[in-house]
Amino acid sequence: MQIISTSGNPDIATVYLADLGDGRLIEFVESVQPPIAREDKWVLIISTLQGCPVGCSICDAGQFYRGRLSEEELWVQLDYLVKSRYPDKKIPASKFKIQFARMGEPTFNQSVLTVLRKLPERYHAPGLLPSLSTVAPAGVNSFFDQLLEVKQEYYHQGNFQLQFSLHSTNQEYRDKLIPVKKWSFSDIARYGDRFYQPGDRKITLNFVLTNTTPIDPNILLNHFDPATYLIKLTPLNPTYRSQEHELETAIDPYNESTDSSITNALKKAGYEVILSIGEPEENLIGSNCGQYIQAHLRNESGLIDGYRYPLNKY
Repeated sequence: MQIISTSGNPDIATVYLADLGDGRLIEFVESVQPPIAREDKWVLIISTLQGCPVGCSICDAGQFYRGRLSEEELWVQLDYLVKSRYPDKKIPASKFKIQFARMGEPTFNQSVLTVLRKLPERYHAPGLLPSLSTVAPAGVNSFFDQLLEVKQEYYHQGNFQLQFSLHSTNQEYRDKLIPVKKWSFSDIARYGDRFYQPGDRKITLNFVLTNTTPIDPNILLNHFDPATYLIKLTPLNPTYRSQEHELETAIDPYNESTDSSITNALKKAGYEVILSIGEPEENLIGSNCGQYIQAHLRNESGLIDGYRYPLNKY
């Protein structure tokens, strides 16, 4: 693996653009969450595919796809980040979060399961917390069944985080944002109810809010028990794809009180709601999925200092 370039601020997030050989490009990220110290929380975000075949209209990774990454190619990302700070592979962070959520739908890659099985022995990390985010595509039931087994064997009692990216309760709008055959809400709920056990972290239902996103708390209540599921609301990041589709965010990252009507309605329905607003500088760093590679492929300048495409309200 050759590191081509980096973008970022070590006090927030650093994005790495790497060539696996033959021009096969990937991104991976390390980040912290100010004002929390790295010793308390350290987050690594790795790619599981080279690009992504799903093609979500808000994500830059979907503009190209060149296949799955091997187990070795998953490890090389993690080892590079870990050894750069902790050569002995002893990670002191009380929360050491590894997210399989950079480029690629992770359920399309069986090697993710292999890495999850081996992680506890690979690093000395008492705070290890794997996190997997998925749009719940159809046709990968075997992956989900095995994921349940892995969680039960290695990561029970709150040591695993599972997220389903729903983005809307309106099926037509959901299909517009996630243009792939996928599980219905009933399918997700049946699996989630099997996955969740007392003592586990609640399963996250993620919504990236555009200014036209329909969210109906009553539809969610018909499927998802607030005792088992929580809601995460995320601003729409200024990716190339969201610009091309003329999508705008409903959450201003500079103002946490924006769109409080949705937040209040979800809380009134009984859900725990997380308003996930990161550092606005991350949009310039390019720590949104697929941005860094797209800037590289488009031969745009300014990789170190951030992206030069319009940021709208940002």
